[in-house]
Amino acid sequence: MEHNHFFPPHAGVTLAMLAAHTGAELQNAEAGERIVGSVSPVSRAKAGDVCYILSRRSKEELKTCEASAIFCDKALLSLIPDHIPVLLTKAPAMAFAMAGALFHPPAMRPSRMTSEAMAVSPAAFVDPTARLEANVEVEPMAVIGADVEIGEGTRIGPGAVIGPGVRIGRDCTIAAGATVQVALIGNNVIIHNGARIGQDGFGYAPGPRGMIKIVQVGRVIIQDHVEIGANTTIDRGTMDDTVIGEGTKIDNLVQIGHNVRIGRHCGIVSQVGIAGSTRLGDGVMIGGACGINGHITIGDGAQIAAMSGVLSDVPPGERYGGVPARPMKDYLREVADTLSRYDARAKEKGPSND
Repeated sequence: MEHNHFFPPHAGVTLAMLAAHTGAELQNAEAGERIVGSVSPVSRAKAGDVCYILSRRSKEELKTCEASAIFCDKALLSLIPDHIPVLLTKAPAMAFAMAGALFHPPAMRPSRMTSEAMAVSPAAFVDPTARLEANVEVEPMAVIGADVEIGEGTRIGPGAVIGPGVRIGRDCTIAAGATVQVALIGNNVIIHNGARIGQDGFGYAPGPRGMIKIVQVGRVIIQDHVEIGANTTIDRGTMDDTVIGEGTKIDNLVQIGHNVRIGRHCGIVSQVGIAGSTRLGDGVMIGGACGINGHITIGDGAQIAAMSGVLSDVPPGERYGGVPARPMKDYLREVADTLSRYDARAKEKGPSND
């Protein structure tokens, strides 16, 4: 690919080293000393790049591909031109991700905004009662409140605000402009720019003079290896906690209401809204722009299609879609029936004069 100064190419590793790093099998042993140092899509791959394919839809792009290597599954091996060394793997997307992390480590989490690394910028404010372990970085204009604890190797970005009593584990990144309050955060957590963690949830009781605010005295608990996207908001609990399980990845612009509990290794795409007190099991995947009702349960391994509206419980392992969301096969059947009826009516009316 065409490199830019934001993410320059790696100095390079041999294909033999890359194969060992990713667990792939290099099919062209004589190419083991070839150097690769960047990732690229098939359509733009040049010498020094590695790419991957997942389906036969890449067949035409492969004809002009100039990559130095390609990850693919055995089922697609016959599609690869002879001049491209093959890194054979059952999980080409995962291997490609590992290669990208190796070649471009600065792109894996929000980077330092200032040119010089320092423990605490003189332009930051750290309360005297805060406790910071070794190698904690606090960038300019960040605010660290009273009684905060921050673990070794964590970086607090410029303009970030860490509220009183917050606990942040080791090797975390809290990016520019994020706010974290009333929260306990594990190790190796990434919170992107402008995220809001721990503000009070939306709770009101209707009364004769209007809406009466319900006190929100729970916490947000974020377990290890969680990543939270830019401008996402996670409300603290009302009296229980809002919990984000280990390894879960949350996209930008997601709203998670009070008392929600999300399991381990879930994936939640942009513009999803999850109403209060809903439970997600482990490994749940939710497509973009879904609305999830409150006080329901989505079982382990369930998948929700993009732009769905989930009103009631979803059983473990099921795939749901539509508004209201229902089993995917039912939803697709209804869509097909609707389109069929529409086509039939259009034929009855004949060609339009418009």
